Amino acid sequence: MGVALRRALRSTFLFLVLLVVRCTPPDDHIKCVSKNTNCTITNSYGTFPDRSICQAANAAYPTTEEELISLVASATKAKRKMKVATRYSHSIPKLVCPDGSDGLLISTNYLNRVLEIDLNSMRMSVESGVTQRQLIDEAAKAGLALPYAPYWWGLTIGGLLSTGAHGSTLWGKGSSVHDYVVELTMVSPGGPEDGFVKVRRLDESNSELNAAKVSLGVLGVISKVTLQLQPLFKRSITYVVKNDLDLGDEAASFGRQHEFADITWYPSQHKAVYRVDDRISSNISGNGLYNFIPFRSTLSVGLALVRTTAEENQESLSDAEGKCISAKLSTTTLLTSAYGLTNNGIIFTGYPVIGYHNRLQSSGTCLDSPEDGLLTACPWDTRVKGEYFLQTTFSVSLSVVKNFIQDVQQLVNLEPKGLCVLEQYNGILMRYVKASSAYLGKQEDAIDFDITYYRSKDPKNPRLYEDILEEIEQLALFKYGALPHWGKNRNLAFVGAVNKYANAGEFLRVKQMYDPTGLFSNEWTGQVLGLKGNVTIVKEGCALEGLCICSEDIHCSPSKGYFCRPGKIYEKARVCSFIGKKKLL
Repeated sequence: MGVALRRALRSTFLFLVLLVVRCTPPDDHIKCVSKNTNCTITNSYGTFPDRSICQAANAAYPTTEEELISLVASATKAKRKMKVATRYSHSIPKLVCPDGSDGLLISTNYLNRVLEIDLNSMRMSVESGVTQRQLIDEAAKAGLALPYAPYWWGLTIGGLLSTGAHGSTLWGKGSSVHDYVVELTMVSPGGPEDGFVKVRRLDESNSELNAAKVSLGVLGVISKVTLQLQPLFKRSITYVVKNDLDLGDEAASFGRQHEFADITWYPSQHKAVYRVDDRISSNISGNGLYNFIPFRSTLSVGLALVRTTAEENQESLSDAEGKCISAKLSTTTLLTSAYGLTNNGIIFTGYPVIGYHNRLQSSGTCLDSPEDGLLTACPWDTRVKGEYFLQTTFSVSLSVVKNFIQDVQQLVNLEPKGLCVLEQYNGILMRYVKASSAYLGKQEDAIDFDITYYRSKDPKNPRLYEDILEEIEQLALFKYGALPHWGKNRNLAFVGAVNKYANAGEFLRVKQMYDPTGLFSNEWTGQVLGLKGNVTIVKEGCALEGLCICSEDIHCSPSKGYFCRPGKIYEKARVCSFIGKKKLL
């Protein structure tokens, strides 16, 4: 396909994204044969890391805490495995899967009420199925704000707490939502003397809260959460584009200079976009709005066109130049459109964009609209041919982040086109995170690197420049001791991860107390927590999707010219490199 046509297709697609305002809402990720029996579950992307779809005997949808308690008691008495399912299921690993096919899925879809807002204490109590958007909106109506939050508003409070989701700041208590939890109710299995269920209402005086507020879902079901909020305020946002030559030095200090700072890095373009974002006086005029373009509804035909032409065809033809052209078009369009910021909710007229915090902190309008027969959809909706990707997300300590960034830059110098595929997905998002009191929370002040990249529908298909991304992943995790994001990542990111947490032993002690028979655990959580087995799956082609780190050529794709080799700058890495097809003798 010619360069001009590729440019036209990419530009047309992004134009359509900007215009479309309606959307078919996401489908229910729990599917049952009849009346909530004989069910399957997957995530919103339609695929767990090992491409399995999990089974359960039943799904239940409690509407009150009393119903939830009754469900847990009945399942505990019957010794049934249980897992909690959230409304949109955005966790990539298999946290939501019950073991076997006899388990119970407990959905928090209808545990979605705001229970109390105390203006004097500035505290807000919600059920765990409340979405982040609900919380932000209801708090704002009362003149309050959740100071830091993930940028995608389709997460539930229970889900984002359980996986340690966060925004970006080094200020205050940091960007992790769980560090603003002051009370939490956990419903867990009990013994016969308890009626087979225990309801624990934890507050800041109870050290067990440090286990419950990032729990991976293995302690029970979160029923109620109380968060400490702040008075609603305004922010001023300006995006500044710089060469990435000094990114290592800049990144280490930028987060302390601006309260809501983040950085979007386009390594192949040697470009970094700094978000200069600060709290300002509410007397300053402005009614800005953040409606992030990749989170908007998109015409399904446009999604299919880009997937075929700008991704699959480029991969099949090893068209690195095409990827770089597509990447530059995408990033230029996003920058020109201020990533979806507008000064008045309608158009972008220039920086700074000033507005109330609740209108700028998070977005996700592709969830909003009525059914339109899949004419439009969220870009990753599995019912249409759209985005299909892998994610690698980890936190590198500020003390070593400069060295990590310089290693990545060295790789880019060796393979200048190797990371264009990241820029097709808007590069590397760098968010600031602070050390947390949660046992499974961040251990040090760090930068979280969020990386999204192409995934083939065929698990045995290697990716163009596969080795570069694998080396970056292993550099971060093993050379620099990075912590994986609990709700994202491929399997290999969790190898030995639990040993990086100083209070992992305390977490496991609480887990044993709350759920001694492991009814809320599964094979995956047992592996991740170092209790049973290994998270890696060793088989032919396993390294192609991060199920293992290659140790033999067969773990890559020798028939397609990909062999297991040391990294280019990190020799301890083992990556699938394209060597070329060997001639048969």
